[in-house]
Amino acid sequence: MKSPFPGMDPYLEDPAFWPDFHHELIGSLRSGLNEVLPDNYEARINEQVTLVEAAPPRSKDTLPDLAVTRHGELLAAARSRVGAAVEPVSVPMFDEQEVREAWIEIRHRPERQLVTVVEVLSPWNKSASGLAEYLAKRRALVRQALHLVELDLLVGGERVVPRWRLPPADYYAFVARYEGRPNGDVYPWSVRQPLPEVPVPLQAPDPDAIVDLQAAFAEAFERGRYGRWIDYTQPPITGLADADRAWAVEQALLRG
Repeated sequence: MKSPFPGMDPYLEDPAFWPDFHHELIGSLRSGLNEVLPDNYEARINEQVTLVEAAPPRSKDTLPDLAVTRHGELLAAARSRVGAAVEPVSVPMFDEQEVREAWIEIRHRPERQLVTVVEVLSPWNKSASGLAEYLAKRRALVRQALHLVELDLLVGGERVVPRWRLPPADYYAFVARYEGRPNGDVYPWSVRQPLPEVPVPLQAPDPDAIVDLQAAFAEAFERGRYGRWIDYTQPPITGLADADRAWAVEQALLRG
């Protein structure tokens, strides 16, 4: 079952779908790259698992009456027991969550020299806690003699390139060639457009490999069967502009 959108499906930004789709898309991109890469190159998926401190739950504007009453009872009880032995209370002291990150490495054979890294950004990369970590990794990559391609298919979150430097768009592909830094190429597009073809630089003098993002997206979407699980009767969870959000809802309803 195909997506009802001409390009990126904004409903996939829902946390219920994005982690799984992220891995499906990386697999599709890797397969597409291996089809167009010269024989002396290979595209491989690498992965890293990191334990990070879990984000605290969102605080509410008001507290329920029961919680206020209970707090008063505990305070009164504590005051009545001045001088008594203090009883311990068991609370979670170490709260960690697992962050799994995957990316594509393009290597030149036979020595398997790393030539290009392709990143598909995740919400963690674009969050307040994860952005600093990703930017540190990014700086380490661009200090090496290799190319970096970053695909930002999420409307929400921070951008890895300052917004004031970017043309207005919903999605971006960033291509940073080793020989062109500190500048790089930006490919912007909107939710109403198909995903573009993006060049993936290789080792000179070899020409760029061209990856068809729309084809990779369609393959990942159908293989993951997301059209069966997404509830298109509800508005998408995304930071689209109001007009684009209304358009997305209309597209989703036309699907039915």
